[in-house]
Amino acid sequence: MSERKSAWVVDTRELGRRPGLSREVRRTAHLQTALGVEGVVVVPKGAEVQLDVLLESVVEGVLVSGTAVAPTEAECSRCLDPIRGEEVEVEFTELFAYPDSVTEQTTDEDEVARLVDDLVDLEPVVRDATVLALPSVPLCTPDCAGLCPECGVKWADAGPDHRHETIDPRWAALTERFSTDRDE
Repeated sequence: MSERKSAWVVDTRELGRRPGLSREVRRTAHLQTALGVEGVVVVPKGAEVQLDVLLESVVEGVLVSGTAVAPTEAECSRCLDPIRGEEVEVEFTELFAYPDSVTEQTTDEDEVARLVDDLVDLEPVVRDATVLALPSVPLCTPDCAGLCPECGVKWADAGPDHRHETIDPRWAALTERFSTDRDE
C-alpha cells in the first residue's frame, strides 16, 4: 500500500461498512513513474491525473468506480512529429474486499483488490486502465500521409510533384551500358 499521505490513497472509514452508503472523491494525483511506451506514447512521470471517483459500500467491500484524465506525450507513427496536448480519459470499476469477507477468503490474492487498514490505493487501478487505453499507433491527424520511403521527407511538406525516378532492376544493366556509350 502507498503512503497514507499520497493523493492516490483514499480513506474509507468515513464511508462506513453499511451497504448502500456512498461518497464522491475528486482530487489530483501525480504519477510516480511514466506510463506507456517511451518513444511512442506516454503519460509522463509527474503528470497530474484528475480523479473523479465514487466509493460505494457493498456487502463484500468498497466498490470504486470513476474516471481518470491524464495528459499524454506521443510521436506520430507515420510522420514522427511530436503530439502534445492530447489527454487520455479512462473509466474504471474495482471491488476492494473487506478483510475476512467471503470474497477475500474465496479468491486468490491477485484476483481482487483488498482494503488495507480501511485504505484504498487507486494508483494500480488507474495505471492498468490507462496503459490499456493508450493508442498503440498514435497519429497526429487521422489522414496523416507519413514520410516518403525514398528520402524521408514528410508527404505533407513534399507537394504533389514529389517523386523519385526508379529504374526497373532488370533494365539497370542496359541503362548503365547506354549511359557509358553516350559519354564516350
